[in-house]
Amino acid sequence: MSKVGKLPVAIPAGVTVNVANGVIAVKGSKGELKQTFHDDVEIKIDGTHVVLSVKNDTKQANAYHGLYRSLIANMVKGVSEGFSKTLIITGVGYRAEVKGKELVMNLGYSSDYIAIIPDGLTVVATPDGKLTVTGTSKQLVGEFCSQIRKLRKPEPYKGKGIRYDNEVIRRKVGKTGVK
Repeated sequence: MSKVGKLPVAIPAGVTVNVANGVIAVKGSKGELKQTFHDDVEIKIDGTHVVLSVKNDTKQANAYHGLYRSLIANMVKGVSEGFSKTLIITGVGYRAEVKGKELVMNLGYSSDYIAIIPDGLTVVATPDGKLTVTGTSKQLVGEFCSQIRKLRKPEPYKGKGIRYDNEVIRRKVGKTGVK
């Protein structure tokens, strides 16, 4: 059995978990998330905890055991608290603003880049170059932030680009003039 999968997932007050027909649905104050699961894993709701067990002891079943436990824990946290990531845009003239369901960014290219904000996510752009992405799905928040960061990765000489707020950019020394 998986070490991660053995741990029960606590269900906080205000969150409901339903398991039916190979689909687990978690509903809370922030929204609702659904996830299909494999037949090798059995999911039971035991009062205020979700308990997972494997039907047969194979390597693949143990992998699913830990995977689905982590996914369910993230779903419970997402519908009760939510997930958030912050991106910092650094560079002369680099800026971003939210217009409806679009994120319009000027990143030094000849035209603005427009990213459509997926359903279930909220993006807030501040004038000082911070983008805050929040949502109920950890995977959706991380994927959207990754796609935005890919547009202009931070470079090591001046530090220009888009980076996460907790990311450290290793700076390099540029060329020096010979005297």
